[in-house]
Amino acid sequence: MWSDETVAILKQIVKEKLDLSFSVTDEQLMEMIEQEVFAFPFEDYLTFGQKHRLVLRLFHSFRGLDVLQPLVDDASITEIMINRHDQIFIEQDGRVALSDVKFESREKLEDVIQSIVARVNRAVNESSPIVDARLLDGSRVNVVLSPVALEGPAMTIRKFPSSPLTLADLIAKGALTDEAAAFLIRLVKAKYNLFIGGGTGSGKTTFLNALSQYIPDDERIITIEDSAELQIRTVPNLVRLETRNVNTEGKGEITIRDLIRSSLRMRPNRIIVGEVRGAEALDMLQAMNTGHDGSLSTGHANSTTDMLSRLETMVLSGASLPVEVIRKQICSAIDVMIHLQRLRDRSRRITEISEIIGLSDGEVQLNPLFQFVERGEAPEGSVIGELQSTGNALRFAEKLAMAGVTPH
Repeated sequence: MWSDETVAILKQIVKEKLDLSFSVTDEQLMEMIEQEVFAFPFEDYLTFGQKHRLVLRLFHSFRGLDVLQPLVDDASITEIMINRHDQIFIEQDGRVALSDVKFESREKLEDVIQSIVARVNRAVNESSPIVDARLLDGSRVNVVLSPVALEGPAMTIRKFPSSPLTLADLIAKGALTDEAAAFLIRLVKAKYNLFIGGGTGSGKTTFLNALSQYIPDDERIITIEDSAELQIRTVPNLVRLETRNVNTEGKGEITIRDLIRSSLRMRPNRIIVGEVRGAEALDMLQAMNTGHDGSLSTGHANSTTDMLSRLETMVLSGASLPVEVIRKQICSAIDVMIHLQRLRDRSRRITEISEIIGLSDGEVQLNPLFQFVERGEAPEGSVIGELQSTGNALRFAEKLAMAGVTPH
């Protein structure tokens, strides 16, 4: 259609016009680009549609994310993985494939990265080469620069739907059953403390969003995240907090621990911590233990028992406490553990819901309430199975009774 050289020439022409303009709106910029593209003497004939795509390409290079913008705008793409400026993979319908999209240079990719992090008041450079950020639509962004990234800047964009999925949507996708969903809704309304575990890409944030829609709208909620991703739209009394990285002078960092401690002075009914990764796990447990029932959080692990072990390790990374004391804290703070998993057919399912019922011989004891039961595999490779009740009753139903919520 057109060469990179042609794109570069048109960019320079438009840039020179922009340099002469004091201020240009998006509409004026689009009109300026259209004039130059439709007047340009292309060597090969371009259709109207091809010229229109070139106009968008140029517009996105000035006001958008350059070649990434069409990928970001495509709702069917859930993840964009830039390994280097000329190698971009995308996840679409659960499958990862190499895209034919490329940046014209490493420098252009670096420019796009700087524009993304600057929009959320963050910085990334050689002295601080790793940063988490987000796009304007809430998509999660992770950036790693050289010298850490050996082949040049690497960026991963995890996209989220503009309208968060509901539990009904997740039921339709087979992630859980009506029975399990109704049970979890009762727990949320009765202010049980829930912890969601799972591997990367298993859908923890999506599920947390879905559960949060059942928080009563007369409560005050504080959300705490590294990069703001949660989309809670049913609670008007909502405060969203986000961490801050160190500045160029090595100062000004605000951690999740700082935000959790500050949130306790903000009169929250519930605290939602997007994800715990380190020493802030102790602060989260203490918040759950100090009258903030109904709090929710997530963490990375391969199973519920692994998640309990990881919580212990995270607490130990910031406090020198006996393991038995930590386990008592976990038992007192968390009521129910939920585990999500991405199965071999790339579907995301809830595979376990378990109640924490206390310590026995120094070990945290679980009461399995729901477990995923696999019944085989369809010819096309999809996993057949569903989340089934174990028949075990919820041992601690006092919160249900106090909230006037029926156990069944």
